[in-house]
Amino acid sequence: MMRTISILGVGWLGLPLARKLISNGYKVKGSVTSEGKMEMLQQTAIWPFQLLLTKDGLRLDNPAFFDTDVLIISIPPRRTADVEEVFPAQIKHLIRRLEQAEVKKVIFISSTSVYPETSGVAKETDVLLPEKASGKALLDAENLFRLNHHFKTTIIRFGGLIGADRNPARFLSRKSPAVSGSKPVNLIHQDDCISIIKEIIRQNAWGETFNACCPEHPSRKDFYMKASAVSGIPAPRFSDEPEPYKIVDSSKLIRYLDYRFKYPSPLSYLVAEF
Repeated sequence: MMRTISILGVGWLGLPLARKLISNGYKVKGSVTSEGKMEMLQQTAIWPFQLLLTKDGLRLDNPAFFDTDVLIISIPPRRTADVEEVFPAQIKHLIRRLEQAEVKKVIFISSTSVYPETSGVAKETDVLLPEKASGKALLDAENLFRLNHHFKTTIIRFGGLIGADRNPARFLSRKSPAVSGSKPVNLIHQDDCISIIKEIIRQNAWGETFNACCPEHPSRKDFYMKASAVSGIPAPRFSDEPEPYKIVDSSKLIRYLDYRFKYPSPLSYLVAEF
């Protein structure tokens, strides 16, 4: 049985994921970039490591971090002008270390930003031409993992992350000018993110790529007007002008893992938590 899990990037998603895995009996190792954050991990019963990944290499205070049954990589690319060059370079250094450490199972957290806005349904089998630099960087990283035969990687393309301390009403509250209200949203709650990762590990679902979004996609206007109303934040302005969109299809995830979303619609999250 797999009993040790390392999480590279203990942040907004990685920290509650680590807590849940520990409560389920796993030994969890976690990495942060600065020494000052390590005490926080210790207080949560996470074995702390300091790991810094740059385009020039990987610095790690203790190689035991990679002595693990599963490595979960939760490090989004930084929004810099050279992200298309830097992020894949970072991943290449990381993969080289994984090969040396003989890590066998990897979960790579990606994003639905790899899909362009084509005014249609986005599926895992699509030929991808990302529009944003971050999406291009993520797709390059995905391919580096997918083509590596030293370990098995499952890629999860999460939609926009909501839940915990992320009040969605703030996402568009300062947007100016007005944005299209008819565009469907592709969102997922933190609780579902954690449960999906747990199910992949439990079911040994390796070597797969999964979209992970709420199965229901209300319009941007319906969702953010409701979010503003329930949280008391001024509503954003919307226009009637149509915009290119995408509807991210998570049916493969639902079918393959027999997964039931805690929040099948982003609107159900607003009703439950606000």
